[in-house]
Amino acid sequence: MKKIKLSVVLATHNEENNIRECLESIRQLADEIVVVDGSSTDKTREISKEFGAKVIKTSNKLMFHQNKQLGLEKARGEWILQLDADERIPQVLRDEIKYQISNIKDTDKNSKIKETQIQGFYIARKNYFLGKWLRKGGQYPDYVIRLVEKGKAYFPCQTVHEQIKVEGEVGYLENPLIHLAYPNLNSYFQKAAIYTSETALKLKKEKGSVLKKALAYLIFKPVYTFFNLFFRHKGFMDGVYGFLFALFSACHFPWAFIKSLKIEK
Repeated sequence: MKKIKLSVVLATHNEENNIRECLESIRQLADEIVVVDGSSTDKTREISKEFGAKVIKTSNKLMFHQNKQLGLEKARGEWILQLDADERIPQVLRDEIKYQISNIKDTDKNSKIKETQIQGFYIARKNYFLGKWLRKGGQYPDYVIRLVEKGKAYFPCQTVHEQIKVEGEVGYLENPLIHLAYPNLNSYFQKAAIYTSETALKLKKEKGSVLKKALAYLIFKPVYTFFNLFFRHKGFMDGVYGFLFALFSACHFPWAFIKSLKIEK
């Protein structure tokens, strides 16, 4: 069987508008493509198969990282690049990934000298928001762990914005990936609806009075989030886009709180 150096893994749900460009960007990089699809009702699986992907159909879980974890487990490559369908790998990053995974030294198990071995890499993301590349507000460089050694990384599956956990050293790549996160308002609110539902479920399970939760989610968390993104992380330098991003991020908490009140015990 041919040696698989790099597997690219995606978890998808109704991504026919994104998946083709994403897979095009890794066509000359991946030795294997694994798509874990959460029962899409569009052509996501069909398009993925056009690129020779191994497609695994499963349920569309609210904790979406469970499907990402399944992808890590099913991949056979020595290295795994985990992507979302709205992300793209430019040529300069493809070249850097090839170079890195080809030149990392294998640890000699018989050596008495323990070498430091990198088993994962942070990659910066350029985030696209309502037609604008955000430069500030914590959105660039937005470092995420995406390139990992097989068997050395996992998703905790606790929160929707969690990082992959790596058992070993983590390095940094120089070139960013492209994240077409929120090209328009519709895409933003579609994703926000998912994220706020997950937060609402967690909030419902938290101990404490409704008043205490209301103060936290209607006042303290929104105010802190807005000021943190717009001022501390200099979102104001992105003008109206930085303002809207900070405002929408702050509104996540009131929206989740209202949803939590509607969840039956």
